[in-house]
Amino acid sequence: MQERVRAVLLTPNDTLLLIKRIRPGIDPYWVIVGGKIETTDASPEDALRREVREEIAGEAEILHLLHTIETDDERQMFYLARIEKWNFADRTGPEFSQEGRGEYLLEEIPLTGTALDAVNLLPKEFATVLREAVERGEVLTVR
Repeated sequence: MQERVRAVLLTPNDTLLLIKRIRPGIDPYWVIVGGKIETTDASPEDALRREVREEIAGEAEILHLLHTIETDDERQMFYLARIEKWNFADRTGPEFSQEGRGEYLLEEIPLTGTALDAVNLLPKEFATVLREAVERGEVLTVR
C-alpha cells in the first residue's frame, strides 16, 4: 500500500498555503502540500517535514493528525501544521523539473468556508472534512 502525507499549513496570518496545479487539458485544481512516504523516512512526520522542505522550502511544526483517507491501494494522512517561513522559489522537489507536469503555483488563501469553496481542492473528500473543521472553529483554535 502506498502511503502519502499532507500538511494543512497554517501561516502566521491564519491563512492556508495550497498548491494550485495547472495542467494542459484539465481545469485548475488545488492540493495540500505533501507526497509519498519514502523508505528512507523514519516516520510519517519525518516524511511530511521532508516534503514541506522540498515543495516550499519551509519548516513545518506538525500539530496533529487531522484526517486519514484509505483505499485498497493508498493511505493519505492529513496533518495540521504551522509554518512561519517558506520560499517557493527555493523548492527542490523532483516533480518541479519533470517535463509535462504543468505549473505549480503556491497560493495563500483565507481559512474560511467561502475561500475553500472558491477553489477546486482535491481530494474532494478531504476538502469537505477541512471545510467542516474550519466552520466548527477546530482549525484556528489549535496553536
